[in-house]
Amino acid sequence: MNLTLSHATGPTDPPLRDLTLDQLLAWAAETTPDRVALIEGVPDPAARRQWTYAALYRDVQRTARALRARFQPGERVAVWAPNRPEWVMLEFACAMSGLVLVTVNPAFRAHELEYVLKQSRSAGVFVVDAFRGNPMHDTVRQVAPKCPELREVILFGEWDAFLAGGNDPAITLPTVQPGDPVMIQYTSGTTGFPKGALLHHRGLANNGAHTAHRMGIRDGAVWITTMPLFHTGGCVCCVLGAVSVRATQVLVEAFEPGLVLELFDTYGGAAMVGVPTMLIAMMEHPSFGATDLSKVQGICSGGSLVPEALVRRFEEKLRAPFTIVFGQTECSPVASMTRPDDRVEDKAGTIGTPMPHVEVKIIDPATGATLPVGQIGEYCTRGYHVMHGYFENPEATAAAIDADGWLHTGDLCAMDARGYCTVEGRLKDMIIRGGENIYPKELEELLFKHPMVGEVAVVGLPDAKWGEVVAAFVRLAPSQAFDKEVLVAYMREHLAPHKTPKHWFVLEAFPLTGSGKIQKYRLRERWQAGEFTEA
Repeated sequence: MNLTLSHATGPTDPPLRDLTLDQLLAWAAETTPDRVALIEGVPDPAARRQWTYAALYRDVQRTARALRARFQPGERVAVWAPNRPEWVMLEFACAMSGLVLVTVNPAFRAHELEYVLKQSRSAGVFVVDAFRGNPMHDTVRQVAPKCPELREVILFGEWDAFLAGGNDPAITLPTVQPGDPVMIQYTSGTTGFPKGALLHHRGLANNGAHTAHRMGIRDGAVWITTMPLFHTGGCVCCVLGAVSVRATQVLVEAFEPGLVLELFDTYGGAAMVGVPTMLIAMMEHPSFGATDLSKVQGICSGGSLVPEALVRRFEEKLRAPFTIVFGQTECSPVASMTRPDDRVEDKAGTIGTPMPHVEVKIIDPATGATLPVGQIGEYCTRGYHVMHGYFENPEATAAAIDADGWLHTGDLCAMDARGYCTVEGRLKDMIIRGGENIYPKELEELLFKHPMVGEVAVVGLPDAKWGEVVAAFVRLAPSQAFDKEVLVAYMREHLAPHKTPKHWFVLEAFPLTGSGKIQKYRLRERWQAGEFTEA
């Protein structure tokens, strides 16, 4: 490319495939029926269940019939659990039975879960008893009476009993089209309330496949899946990416560096998608030096930019090409990506070029005009990968997707003459902590309700390990004394633990704009200048 305007289009190879998620799995099962498709990567090797592609497809068909016995096509069914093989089966079985899968973060607390179940109008929820101290089944029982459309609560611990409902071969499955909705993933925006991105088969199936292709992963490789399945990084880039190359997928319930290294060693791991914090933890683990990484073909990261020194370290230590993805849930999720043979400077400093069949442009946020190369503006993308919209939220959809089909991401970027983009900031204040999106307004609204807090601004501060961490700048209410332990306990009670601020600062007054809005960038600058003392 030799562009003058910041508008680039990805390649036409590989071609788009017009298929549903279950058709993707069916293709893998028909062409490689005896290849191992899925291994449960639990710590005890003797307890690791596994499925060939033929066996996985049979179990998915049975799961789809069991779903169809309880739910009608088009209904929403939520899954609230960490990574497990049955989660993968539900992903494909919901697709096969015409249902829309609603993914829920296992770290959510009661009011977060209630919001998602009610807004999605979920008819059912699959849940584990508990995970990492979160009493999930008890929480579902607590919120279920407040969710009038929720009629089925199904425990993963009773999976066999649920599956028995699919034994009747007379249960018919609907005809599903590639353009049909198949998943709702919750993201957030300036309102502070999560929005459900309604994603379709065509977008997810192709995006996962094209990500694996650009990573350079070959047919039949072993894919170690550590990303959480509730996130598109897990259920699309990993699960669908792996099936698109008929890989053997080793599914890890929750990331633990020693276990992941053992799985690479035992199974000849070739591919992994992970946020930088995961890769750093693996390299710092005592068993790293003794791990056989000779089969690794590609490692992919996302969620935050990676410094050049770290890219060099990853490629040297992992002995494989390193790539970085960029996008958001609303675009299924990858819109731009670096390549294995890119220069280290491009892998560290850019987010690469547009994905196949994807357009990217940088516009002036005020006028909508496409900017000359090198100028900073809003990153917009268009193509097969864009969501249908936000579920039952036409106003938010209209604000995100314009009349010409461009998704406005809210990210500030610049494009060079080759079509490579750099991230310069965000129109939104979103904080990306270790690949997890955190939305300050949600935290601010909760803190405002506490009697100790008179005014608050939540800001992302740079951090060597997490990329960004959450900081709360607080002006106390009159006659109040600051008590960090009380506020931390308050946040933990209402929100997932990773959203709790790491840093707390008490201010007498905030820097304000002329219209009275808090200048968050000034807080960041003053923190970097050492003006604030941690409370």
